[in-house]
Amino acid sequence: MQYPDGPAPGVPGMNAIDQRSRPPFTPWGQAKFDAARPMQGPTAVPGQENAPTLRCLPDGPPRVLNLPNPFEIVQIPGRVLMFFELGHVWRTIWTDGRSLPKNPDPSWLGYSVGKWEGDTFVVDTIGFNDKLWVDVYGSPRSDQMHLTERYRRLNHDTLEMQIIMDDPKAYTKVWVSPPKLHKLEPAWEIAEWFCIVDEEKDYSDTVRIPAGTPAAGKK
Repeated sequence: MQYPDGPAPGVPGMNAIDQRSRPPFTPWGQAKFDAARPMQGPTAVPGQENAPTLRCLPDGPPRVLNLPNPFEIVQIPGRVLMFFELGHVWRTIWTDGRSLPKNPDPSWLGYSVGKWEGDTFVVDTIGFNDKLWVDVYGSPRSDQMHLTERYRRLNHDTLEMQIIMDDPKAYTKVWVSPPKLHKLEPAWEIAEWFCIVDEEKDYSDTVRIPAGTPAAGKK
């Protein structure tokens, strides 16, 4: 679980992807960002949100790594599995020495391989689709993204994770975020958390959209 080092005291911060280090957009990336209507941040428009999660699209890397929700890492011969509480998503990181595929089919989670560099576990992922954002603010990802994750266990209870995004279709430079710390919670269990389309629609119709609509006669 993320350490509570975000902007709100005591609340884990969604800063594993740091907006302060975001490079300039390409024209394609700027157009995608301008079309995004997130649920928070400076470009949010109340009642007009179009985040992919509102349609129950499955979260994938790197966004799922940025959100303040627990995840579990399981190591078995030839692969590492990551289980995320949010959406009950899980991914495979191959550690059997294979290379990244040359022409992967675009997917929600991409295709991941991992290896050790000293005491750092390095994960490379390609083969993403462009249907998801990389963060809650609407920053895009494209099918050209090469995601690198670097994991290092600083001590028994502390895991350091760094996210590096090389996406020449969306950004003019490599996006390197500072490392983010996570705390081991050995007594926790991954809860059941599914996105149900009907429930999301009911919430939007009864709460989200009305809350973003100005009252009649008021400005």
